[in-house]
Amino acid sequence: MAAVLDPKAAGALMRAIDGYQGQPLTRAALLLSALLFQRPGNIRAMEWAWIDFEAAMMTIPAASMKRTIEGKINGRPHFVPLAPQAIEVLKEIHALTGHGRYVFPSARTGERPMSDATVGAALRRLGYTSDEMTAHGFRAMARTLLIERLPGIQADVIEAQLAHGKSGPLGAAYDRADYMEQRRQLMSIWANYLVQIKNGAEIIQFKQAGVAA
Repeated sequence: MAAVLDPKAAGALMRAIDGYQGQPLTRAALLLSALLFQRPGNIRAMEWAWIDFEAAMMTIPAASMKRTIEGKINGRPHFVPLAPQAIEVLKEIHALTGHGRYVFPSARTGERPMSDATVGAALRRLGYTSDEMTAHGFRAMARTLLIERLPGIQADVIEAQLAHGKSGPLGAAYDRADYMEQRRQLMSIWANYLVQIKNGAEIIQFKQAGVAA
């Protein structure tokens, strides 16, 4: 699952997405893939019922997460705080698809979400081969740059936002509302960073430092 991991290359990717000339919904899916760094299946199958504009939160039901059957049935939902940039993208496309179930409905029928190949095809259209960047690569891009380039972000907070499972007796409790304030800060810091590198801001590598949980 190839990914862009260098800040300058990531900035170039964000500029390419910003100038995408294809369908508006596909461009929005690319932007939200970068801003939210959730699994591609959760991006393309995103439902308007999951979005709370007032609370600036997306809540993905447990049944829609990559989990065991037990986790899907009895697990807690996954919370994704929405930075202002993500809210802006969602509000822009609400006028297009807000009347239906899916944020990104299929072009053929609104009864299904967009194809799992759409974001990948858009990346190819932007000139990125499958060996350079993939839909899943936005997750690796976020995790790498957050850890290596931004100060004061605790790895556990990033892992919670990625919805990575945690072994041990705590198990699924890891992805509850723990670290929620830090996760809100994380998503805002990340969205602002994407804007900065898109605009060609100077990239400074910080020493890794943990934010208190």
